[in-house]
Amino acid sequence: MTGLMIDVSTHEQLSFLGKRVLAGGQVSREEASWLFSLESTADIFDLMSWANRIREHYKGNKIHLCSIVNAKAGACSENCSFCAQSSAYQTGSPRYGFVDPEPVLEAANEANLHQVTAVGLVAAWKGLKEGPMLDEVCDRISELASTGKTRPDASLGIIKSQKVADRLKEAGLECYGHNLESSRAFFPKTCSTHTFDDRLETIGYLKKAGIKICSGGIIGMGETREDRCDLAYTLKEIGANVVPINILNPIKGTPFENVPPLPPMEVLKTIACFRFILPRQEIMIAGGRTINLRDMQSMVFTAGASALMVGNYLTTLNQPVEKDLQMLKDLGLDPNWDSHDFADQEEPVSQPISFRPRQVVAV
Repeated sequence: MTGLMIDVSTHEQLSFLGKRVLAGGQVSREEASWLFSLESTADIFDLMSWANRIREHYKGNKIHLCSIVNAKAGACSENCSFCAQSSAYQTGSPRYGFVDPEPVLEAANEANLHQVTAVGLVAAWKGLKEGPMLDEVCDRISELASTGKTRPDASLGIIKSQKVADRLKEAGLECYGHNLESSRAFFPKTCSTHTFDDRLETIGYLKKAGIKICSGGIIGMGETREDRCDLAYTLKEIGANVVPINILNPIKGTPFENVPPLPPMEVLKTIACFRFILPRQEIMIAGGRTINLRDMQSMVFTAGASALMVGNYLTTLNQPVEKDLQMLKDLGLDPNWDSHDFADQEEPVSQPISFRPRQVVAV
């Protein structure tokens, strides 16, 4: 035994945590915070390599594709600081009422043509209550479900009644999109017209109705890495099935129009950290990927993403679907994601393995 001391490397710690998750274990909040703090490019690529292994282990080569229909645009009463559709800001965003059946059915046909699993109806308003509008929404959902061409999803804002959630389920809704946006601590900086708890309450009604949950957030709004870590753990606690990660696309006229963009490597690191924390969930890359990741878009899958929002977003453009499909083909990934009940996300009961901290070893 000599007196030489060797520092246990970050590589070995990543390997230790990665193998634990592959074996069905979990990372602690402290360990996840350490993952988010990684700085060097070499360490981030190492992190991504393990995230990719975790994705392949739990998801194989299947990629879940979703698209959306802007079912009611603009003039929203909420003041979300990132959103072009808020009536509080002058952004030039389109405004129109709830759509007729034809555009929804066209979206279903196009989705089926491009192997897109789900089409979501998205409405710019505070939320949905009992009444004629709920009847109309349920009609659109039933029409979408009856085509048999795509999974009917929706994102219709705050729900304050179990009866509304039950009606949506009866109409054929399978999955509801309701992002938490950020951590509880950062949320007040994104919106003051409703609360973080309003969003959690909505998710509670939906889960009780038997509707699957699509919930994630937006990164790059000025939040800290700890905020992103907190968001991931909250999503784990609520049992989100699909976790969209949006990257802020600053819109002129909104309070966040001058927020500096996140570096692409920070975006990819965040995706990889989410995969460590949420190994069985569908992690979907959504808005802002083209403008923030540019030529690095294909690396989201190497970072652990297993789902992709395709087609245009609510108020901004995306790259053509055909280009996304070619990207998946080039990567050896399969968008033909068979419909199922997300049963593969159920976690077995296991004992956590304690974190092996950075240490020195005498040799």
